[in-house]
Amino acid sequence: MSLDALRNMLPEYAKDLKLNLGSLAAETLLTEQQLAGTFIASALASRNAVVTKNIVAEFGPKLSAEALNAAKASAAIMGMNNVYYRFTHLVHGDYATMPAKLRMNVMARPGVEKVDFELWSLAVSAINGCGMCMESHEKVVRQHGMTQEQVQASVRIASVVHAVAAVLDGEAALAG
Repeated sequence: MSLDALRNMLPEYAKDLKLNLGSLAAETLLTEQQLAGTFIASALASRNAVVTKNIVAEFGPKLSAEALNAAKASAAIMGMNNVYYRFTHLVHGDYATMPAKLRMNVMARPGVEKVDFELWSLAVSAINGCGMCMESHEKVVRQHGMTQEQVQASVRIASVVHAVAAVLDGEAALAG
């Protein structure tokens, strides 16, 4: 299983996604660790077993055990935070001023450079649609010297991975 196998699973109507997967896998704006971690965190956030298995097979070997764990941790913690902070942002009341009372220790000690973990968290937040989290993570990665083009590259990866998962989910539903 690999990225090529994943591309071959896509129907003809998703040809643009096939092409985008290929070009994004060769993205040069991000370090190898940033690229691989963004793909993996995005796959996990997209919640499709086939996409996750193939992307981890392709990009997992490019990461250290610590970096792979951090990519997984970014998807996990953002799965929680994106729901919570999207709620506090969208619902009127004092919720935004109340303490979250949720453990988020991995964010302080992710096991990789902070900028990489924040970039992966930004990609996951884009998939999960939390504007407050996207703004926060984008600010941090920009403060750490990332360019707008690098930020855009990570969100482009997230968008394509998520779309591939949606297509495969839809095709599975139609086949079943």
